[in-house]
Amino acid sequence: MADLSPQELVELVDFRYLTDALTPDEAVELLRGKSSGRAEREALLRTEGHPAYTTTPGWLGYSDEKLARLARAAVDAGFGQIKLKVGDNLDDDKRRMALAREVVGPDIGVATDANQRWDVAEAITWMNELRDFRPAWIEEPTSPDDILGHAAIRRGVAPIPVATGEHVQNRVVFKQLLQAEALDVVQIDACRVGGVNENLAILLLAAKFGVPVCPHAGGVGLSELVQHLAMFDYVAVSGTHDSRPLEWADHLHEHFQVPARVSGGRYVAPDSPGIGAQMHPDSVARFSFPDGPEWRAQ
Repeated sequence: MADLSPQELVELVDFRYLTDALTPDEAVELLRGKSSGRAEREALLRTEGHPAYTTTPGWLGYSDEKLARLARAAVDAGFGQIKLKVGDNLDDDKRRMALAREVVGPDIGVATDANQRWDVAEAITWMNELRDFRPAWIEEPTSPDDILGHAAIRRGVAPIPVATGEHVQNRVVFKQLLQAEALDVVQIDACRVGGVNENLAILLLAAKFGVPVCPHAGGVGLSELVQHLAMFDYVAVSGTHDSRPLEWADHLHEHFQVPARVSGGRYVAPDSPGIGAQMHPDSVARFSFPDGPEWRAQ
């Protein structure tokens, strides 16, 4: 993809319903503006990788000891940001955020993720209670379908950034989120959105509105799938790694033929062809529902 010309890339996008926000001519100009330096960015990507953040320390239900241990391990491994799930109990969130901030120090990002937990007013109140811990963002504070709700939350919690998009299924909803100034971080999902072409449209929309893209990868196989889109964005669309860490969830990569890899807190650029979704045949056979042996044994 990064070797295609701006015109060739734009021809891959369906611009129906988008031209009130982004026209094909504007998209070509955006890409032409980043054509210079593509080769240098590709070389840097191959040698230095793509910045990552980890969700591993912050799952709800972890003890304080486990949170602290995993957060410390994340920093030692080179990650510049971790993420904590929030929204179950405010006092618990305050304690966990304070602990995480104490462990990682002032210079490591601590993002928060509510997984659609709150109504609009509750989200604003809750996040303002966590303001002193300097959240890197609040992710999915309310229903993923509520564009105006996200916009209200963004105004109500500023300057805490609002991140959303892992449950957004198409370019039109992302267009409206951007037009409504409802988010600070676009979180595309390689599976939720229907294909590479649709994701390309969203990357171009985000570039038009000047909003960074930090793809969602908190699920099995998503690191393998979405790393290509994030790296393409860096090389050909945004031209920067600033404010664009890619999520890393260190689970079940061993089932994939070309597993995603992170070293020093950065994704290692893959050099194998394909999108990365091919699993080992024995893994598919073992875990296929309902006839795989792992299911029959239940």
